[in-house]
Amino acid sequence: MHSNIQVRIARPLIVLLVVICSLVSTASAEWKEKMLYSFQGGPYGHDGDEPAGGVVFDKAGNVYGASWYGGSSGCGTAYRLAPPPQKITRWAETLLHVFNGPDGCYPSGGLIADGAGNFYGVTGEGGIISCLHVGCGAVYELSPPTQKGGAWTETVLYRFQGGQDGVFPYGALVFDSAGNLYGATLLGGGKGSTCNPGYGGCGTVFKLSPPKAKDGKWTEKVLHRFAGIASGKNYGDGAEPNGGLVLDSEGALYGTTQIGGADVCSDSGCGTVFSLVPPTTNGGAWQEKILIRFGLAGNDGETPINSGVIFGAKGSIYGTAFWGGSNGCGGGGCGVVFRLTRGNSGRWVETVLYSFQGGADGGGPTAPLTVDSSGNLYGSAGGDGGFSSWGTVFRLTPPVGTAHEWGFSVLYSFAGPPDGDTPDAPLIFRNGSLFSTTPNGGTGQKCKGNCGTVFEVWP
Repeated sequence: MHSNIQVRIARPLIVLLVVICSLVSTASAEWKEKMLYSFQGGPYGHDGDEPAGGVVFDKAGNVYGASWYGGSSGCGTAYRLAPPPQKITRWAETLLHVFNGPDGCYPSGGLIADGAGNFYGVTGEGGIISCLHVGCGAVYELSPPTQKGGAWTETVLYRFQGGQDGVFPYGALVFDSAGNLYGATLLGGGKGSTCNPGYGGCGTVFKLSPPKAKDGKWTEKVLHRFAGIASGKNYGDGAEPNGGLVLDSEGALYGTTQIGGADVCSDSGCGTVFSLVPPTTNGGAWQEKILIRFGLAGNDGETPINSGVIFGAKGSIYGTAFWGGSNGCGGGGCGVVFRLTRGNSGRWVETVLYSFQGGADGGGPTAPLTVDSSGNLYGSAGGDGGFSSWGTVFRLTPPVGTAHEWGFSVLYSFAGPPDGDTPDAPLIFRNGSLFSTTPNGGTGQKCKGNCGTVFEVWP
């Protein structure tokens, strides 16, 4: 299951050519880059392979993340990188946990942290051995040792059953103020016939509530089961939610689906942006609203992959789509950055802020955006794996005065191995620098696309 889904979702059609570069060039870049760590991976190796999602920091400046593969089992790892005493040396990696199957396999999203120093994430497979004998996925917690130098403890909070509760959890989780966790499964749920038929449905959004008593179990509740586009119809629900969810101040959830919506692009649809509004009474149902169906406005976006959405000023919503826009890439467009604003009628209106050209600017964005206090947007675009770009880190600046166009600039262009390659994870600010991961590239020689990197870029 994992190999089929991951190729489609994490890096669809991006890696077209692998060219090994002997030098890392930053001549055309405005910002500087440093590779903090290069994964070495390898079959049943003891390092990670292909970082999943971005990274998070603790108060001491250590970096934490997860990898799809690697570890002694091959099922992936959770890792920590400790900063060196001097900037010119490499960060030191420690594996906090190696997944083994029953406790989860193939982490399929980044980590989030609570106030006590625990980390939470999902694995796409593992757990209960059903779902074509590979496991339906799990939600896990990693807790720090009680004594310095001790081992971290992994606890499986929930194992998906492969029925209407969902299959293949994907993307980062999100906390609410009460300590509940929210996430999405790419498949399962029992609704929709136009998604992968082997896994019974077009995906779910779920809620995990912590136990009320010590040593109790977390409780899962499905908030929405996506139905996709019914056979013979042109419009429908979203399908295959991916990327992290976000919560607004009223407790509503927002996210994207990579297909479903309208069949303009294909029979399976061009994707959607959706919200889920909590019930007004205890025990009531969450209500889904489709904010936009992609593909209906000419050169708008298509197929948001891994991107989710973020909130900006005045209630605006920002995101990326892998296809669409007004430029090249085989006639389907090279992807866009978009904004949604609520119109006078209450309906959401989409504006394309930038259409990628598929050249030096990257193209095919597959990561959530990041916004700074000035309203500038930052993101990464995966490029094409060597024909014209190994991927970029970019910035969009809002219009000034009477101008209408957002300004676009490439902050850093990846050079491919031994540098990073095809960035697809969210960026995080710390002390004026941006940090994230690339799933490919680096110095590792035991992986198909090299083994991936953790990097920093700064002005």
